[in-house]
Amino acid sequence: MEAIARLKYLQASPQKVRLVADLIRGRDVEEASTLLQLSTKSAARPVYKLLRSAVANAENREPGVDVGGLYIKEIFVDGGPTLKRLRPQPMGRAFRILKRQSHVTIKIDSRGGQPEPSQD
Repeated sequence: MEAIARLKYLQASPQKVRLVADLIRGRDVEEASTLLQLSTKSAARPVYKLLRSAVANAENREPGVDVGGLYIKEIFVDGGPTLKRLRPQPMGRAFRILKRQSHVTIKIDSRGGQPEPSQD
């Protein structure tokens, strides 16, 4: 049983969010939750909320699911739109500031290993 949660337009660069995603990829949900709560990275808090949302989606989709048996099957970070801002500089110049955004997708699954029914 797979559950998906998406976080769009996170105001953090994809490079920084991928550091947090690599930290929890493939781990159990409880272990990943603990790691995210103890992490000092700024992207850890939104990813933690996204993980809680994915667990809630799994519970909503299949009541009575064992949360202890869930693991992070897949997590990936895509780049979102970039906000372009100008910063004034001396002598009438202006330098561009790029405020990057991210789209984060997380998929969790149960480790039970029961085969899913084929649709023939």
